[in-house]
Amino acid sequence: MSFLDRLFGRTPDAREAMRPLWHATVVAARDPLWYRELGVADSVEGRFDMITLALALVLLRLEREPGRAPEETGDAVRLTELFVDDMDAQLRQSGVGDLMVGKHMGKLMATLGGRLGALREALPHGEAAVAAVVERNVSLIEGARAEPLAAALLKLDASWAQIPLEAILAGRLEQ
Repeated sequence: MSFLDRLFGRTPDAREAMRPLWHATVVAARDPLWYRELGVADSVEGRFDMITLALALVLLRLEREPGRAPEETGDAVRLTELFVDDMDAQLRQSGVGDLMVGKHMGKLMATLGGRLGALREALPHGEAAVAAVVERNVSLIEGARAEPLAAALLKLDASWAQIPLEAILAGRLEQ
């Protein structure tokens, strides 16, 4: 879809269907529990870490849906595009200039891709494997251990696995 089509409203933006899920993902990542009780640093870096972890769990949930390949539906792509739009806006709002936004976005996308791959590999192997991912990828406060956060991520992943796909796509991540 071209920019002009979106601007003049000729074609609806297909990403809008995924916006409730994007907002629910951000809400899940902003849950004070992560920061207050599980040791994630309450900083720009720590919040970005939680958004990418939550988004990776959602993308993996979509990926594991039986009989429905996300690459065929485009759901994962549209959800990731919303992430890109949001991060781009955040960078610009924080004062990153136009010439540097692309470079920063490349790094942010690489980070998301790395976490997605690491979680895809670690989740089936349990808490110790997920804790290793947390230790490598999450800004924790001084003295925080990775295991409680890993256990909470596994619990969240298991919870989202029980929610019907229609509810997930509608942004209802709570049971």
